[in-house]
Amino acid sequence: MNTLSTPDHRHIAVNQIGYATEGAKIAIFSGEAHGFRVINEETGAMVYTGKSGKAIVDKPSGAIVHVADFSGVRTAGRYHLEGDDGNVSASFVIGDKPYGELQQGLLKAFYYYRCGVELTGEFAGPWAHGACHTAEGIVYGQPELTLDSCGGWHDAGDYGKYSGPGAKAIADLLLAYELYPTAFAVSIPLPESDGKTPDVLLECKVELDWLFKMQEPGTGGVYHKLTTLNFPGLDVMPEEDNAELYFSPVSATATGDFAGVMAMAARVYEPYDQGYARQCLTAAEAAWSWLQQHPEAPGFMNPPGISTGEYGDDTDQDERYWAAAELYRTTGEAVYHEAVQALAQLSFPKYSLGWADMGGYGTLTYLLTGESATEKGLYTSLKQGLLAEADRLVRQSREDGYRISLLEEDYIWGSNMLVLNNAMLLLAAEHFSGETAYAACALDHLHYLMGRNVLDISYVTGFGDRPVMHPHHRPSVGDGVADPVPGLVSGGPDRGLHDEYVAEHLQGKPAAQCFADHDLSYSTNEVTIYWNSPAVFVTARFNM
Repeated sequence: MNTLSTPDHRHIAVNQIGYATEGAKIAIFSGEAHGFRVINEETGAMVYTGKSGKAIVDKPSGAIVHVADFSGVRTAGRYHLEGDDGNVSASFVIGDKPYGELQQGLLKAFYYYRCGVELTGEFAGPWAHGACHTAEGIVYGQPELTLDSCGGWHDAGDYGKYSGPGAKAIADLLLAYELYPTAFAVSIPLPESDGKTPDVLLECKVELDWLFKMQEPGTGGVYHKLTTLNFPGLDVMPEEDNAELYFSPVSATATGDFAGVMAMAARVYEPYDQGYARQCLTAAEAAWSWLQQHPEAPGFMNPPGISTGEYGDDTDQDERYWAAAELYRTTGEAVYHEAVQALAQLSFPKYSLGWADMGGYGTLTYLLTGESATEKGLYTSLKQGLLAEADRLVRQSREDGYRISLLEEDYIWGSNMLVLNNAMLLLAAEHFSGETAYAACALDHLHYLMGRNVLDISYVTGFGDRPVMHPHHRPSVGDGVADPVPGLVSGGPDRGLHDEYVAEHLQGKPAAQCFADHDLSYSTNEVTIYWNSPAVFVTARFNM
């Protein structure tokens, strides 16, 4: 086994935020089994003693691990664990709803991702900066044509803006609001907060308003992305990035994602702004018309001269499936129902929630439409498939030393997105089945994200005892502020070692240890909106 080499590594991993008062409370010991005690930090009193369980050889992490269960502690307060060997865990809270501030921080991160507006000190604190990327963008291949491109969210650690990934992020947030509305009762606040429209909808509107600008005038098709030709330097602040912006060509995947998210928004925003809801639906229908007129559009590839993130996707069947499902759920029109049923017969992943495989959103949308409004055989088949996939994730989690559903080969670039997307799917299974065991497994995934992992690190900036401090995120690098922008979810371990920094420093490490908290490690420590969005969904479930 490859042991950890960090000198100050703690061998007791916990959720560094905390645990719910009445829920399960489990820490993971690595190395030797030990007796342990739980200490109330306010009083210094020992409130619980126990012994860690039998050894598990956990191949993904390269560690021998033991479960330490202290679920018997049910008094609210701040605690830590101490092992008989002198090891001490991170400090954490036990409380009624311990993830409230975390959810707010994860959602507030989208404000920090905003493009085209000044982030003022009132709302951004020390991470304030000037308005950026306010110039018109050039339509690639038509240098004489420039269009308004301002607004939306920066996608990641760079300043590109992408239609498909943006739609995935909005979909996660709107699904969270649809399923767990009470979790969004408290204002963040945002500059637009009005006490009427929930802040999550106000923030999503920022991206939706930008997406309208990505729809090609006159055709309904949607430009794939808006970026400069090349990425700026790592320390370049957004308002200093003045290179020309380009609308990349229309793609079927972007158009399908646009149709899906706009149809979804039309439904969600209707109680708050009927005019805006109609605008969303009209745009969705125009995008669907484009898809119908282009049944075999080629996959997107970066055009010559553009080297920014490609987000290439050769298959658009899943995006069309999601679009049809959302349009049917919103309008009830038979033409969309027929399209859903036809597309569902094709071979693409029906339960994936990634930006490249959006089929899971189509499935969830169809199931949320309700059994009475759907075709019985398809509804039953999709529900059974969803629960079977969730059962598979539960089985994998039970075999994993850190109680998550990732196999060794799943520690890929953006592995934390898999962690969170899997947790989302588990919570969807809970919603449709009523089985709370799925939620318990999803919560184990949140525990992993927040520190109960082999590296004893919180993968969310600004939250936890040992959070990520050096994300690959240009504003965090260039702003001169010691702490990074808070609330950003890091990509997590990548066994492929896809950047120069980790290729030099992490050779031979087990999969779950292939992570570097360094701003040069774009393959393990970059941040994106669509890693934050499923994290908001998961925390919302536990803040109801």
